[in-house]
Amino acid sequence: MSWRLAAATLSAAVILAATGCAGGPTRDGGQASTAVVQGADTGRVDPGASVVYPPAERARAPRLGGELLDGSRFDAATLDGQVTVVNFWASWCAPCRAEAGELNATFTATKNLGVRFVGVNLRDGRDQAKAFVEGRELYPSLFDPAGRVALGFTDVSPNTIPATVIVDRKGMVAVVLRKVVSQRELEPLVRQIAGEAGGGDG
Repeated sequence: MSWRLAAATLSAAVILAATGCAGGPTRDGGQASTAVVQGADTGRVDPGASVVYPPAERARAPRLGGELLDGSRFDAATLDGQVTVVNFWASWCAPCRAEAGELNATFTATKNLGVRFVGVNLRDGRDQAKAFVEGRELYPSLFDPAGRVALGFTDVSPNTIPATVIVDRKGMVAVVLRKVVSQRELEPLVRQIAGEAGGGDG
């Protein structure tokens, strides 16, 4: 489809390594752009924007897998038929720290709607990542220092961190937010996707 980002695997890896954090507070204390683009993301969308894809325009998300921060294996089957919120973060990313409480609050508010949250830790050391989530994170995180999970989202590359992707019940990417998220913004989007009758065309 014409809306898909032509993001090569190598270039995506370079972007993730180089950009660090994006979408943090502005100098005047405000937040980065909260514009919501309904539909096609042609690659010209501001990195701070949110993109909401109509069901007919959704790309399939990769099946999440790999190790959790504690070294155990993640069971991807636990996500089948669920709305999945995937948050990309790193311990050295200050905006990631700022949004952690907002993600937890949204998780708590929506978990009874058939919604699951999964973090993906990028470009990080395991000890640093475990220290970051201790006493903070209410849901599991994959340990993905090489960024392989992010590279699986090649059609809708979350090419900055923090970034958050909402996957519908059919495993299709419904929302991409390339910025710091708040509960006020994220929860209505999660509820919208959770309330859909079907989800994306599979």
